Amino acid sequence: MRMRATIALAVGIFAGSPCAAQIYPSHQIDLVVPFVAGGTTDTVARLIAQRLADKWGQPAVVNNRPGGGSSIGTALAAKAPPDGHTLLVTTIAFAINASLQKQPFDAVKDFAPITEIASIPLMLVVHNSLPVHNVKEFIEYSKAQPAGLDYATSGPGTSTHLAAEMFKTMTGAKLVHVPFKGNAEVINALLGGHVKVHFALTASTLQHVRSGALRVLAVTTERRLPDLPDVPTVAELGYPGYEISSWQGVFAPAGTPKNIIDRLNGEIVAMLRTPEVQARIKHEGAVPIGSSPEQWSERFRGEVAKWAKVAQSAGLSPAH
Repeated sequence: MRMRATIALAVGIFAGSPCAAQIYPSHQIDLVVPFVAGGTTDTVARLIAQRLADKWGQPAVVNNRPGGGSSIGTALAAKAPPDGHTLLVTTIAFAINASLQKQPFDAVKDFAPITEIASIPLMLVVHNSLPVHNVKEFIEYSKAQPAGLDYATSGPGTSTHLAAEMFKTMTGAKLVHVPFKGNAEVINALLGGHVKVHFALTASTLQHVRSGALRVLAVTTERRLPDLPDVPTVAELGYPGYEISSWQGVFAPAGTPKNIIDRLNGEIVAMLRTPEVQARIKHEGAVPIGSSPEQWSERFRGEVAKWAKVAQSAGLSPAH
């Protein structure tokens, strides 16, 4: 009886100890995606959810919360308990919106970066009827147009918008923003020749470049792309510092314990190293990354600062 009492007391002490509280995961993990289902970010989030569920034996589900330019779902994740059971899977819009939207959270202070999932290159494409074949001709042609050249984007504050605004600032090109409601509308307008310029995600337009419907003048990345080895970067054409790649990343609410951040990082990065996931991400037109929390934190802070400067140079404000 004395031995049973001692064991019971020890179990009771452990159950109320900090160690017990650190058992993770103890219930369902929610991956908040601030976009509609079916997109590339949603696809990657579902791969992560499956990996976590398989490895840890707890349910992991994707919670699509679109709206507000991604701010609705992001605000939901920001308010969640910092225990690793709610994650945010988002895109470069998170960093851009920090300067363009008045939000109920601080992108840097209210979140703990876990890992960058993938990088998504952009490229400057024009309709094949436009009489330009390189960036120099493109800039000169835009300046010769009385009203400038219209360029299409998938909406204000998107990576396609900020890529063009940074290009305008650095090159002096005369471009006029024409926002659409989404990428599908942009592609249709481009292919129909209604708008003839777009800073495009490679995933959505590379097939039309290969078909000859669109002409690519440059890529926006730091280095040339393996799929387009003959296409120069904007930076190498005389505009050093011009670089933009969209991205996808995973975050947790600020205050999430480091051991949980590290466990999540380890599982997600291991998933990104598998051949089947690498092939799936590359098929979406992206480059798998899988960085450490420290690397991702440094890069994310740099992205927020970078787009704040671009927004200021372009005269954009939270009112936009």
